[in-house]
Amino acid sequence: MIKFLIKASYTSDGAKGVLKTGGGTNRKQATEKMLSDLGGKLEAFYYVSNCDAYVICELPDMASAAAIALTIKATGLGSISTTVLLDPEEVDKATKLSINYRSPGN
Repeated sequence: MIKFLIKASYTSDGAKGVLKTGGGTNRKQATEKMLSDLGGKLEAFYYVSNCDAYVICELPDMASAAAIALTIKATGLGSISTTVLLDPEEVDKATKLSINYRSPGN
């Protein structure tokens, strides 16, 4: 499973939908079901002061994350950005990889 941070931002119509359908708890439940249907798992769901949502979740693959982004953006009611999260052990692995890289201009 791959861990992601998803930042969701509602348009004005999306925010109206949150108000109409029972608020934040309803959106959390819908998000949890969406993730579960894709074989994923919700770890945390938070709103920040401007009512954008921050979701930490696990998904089986990058295609699942892309499917979520495409579906949400296609509604026109919000947008999301998705960030892959690395645990400390993954960073440890990265420090052991040898990279052949030439800086621009060198």
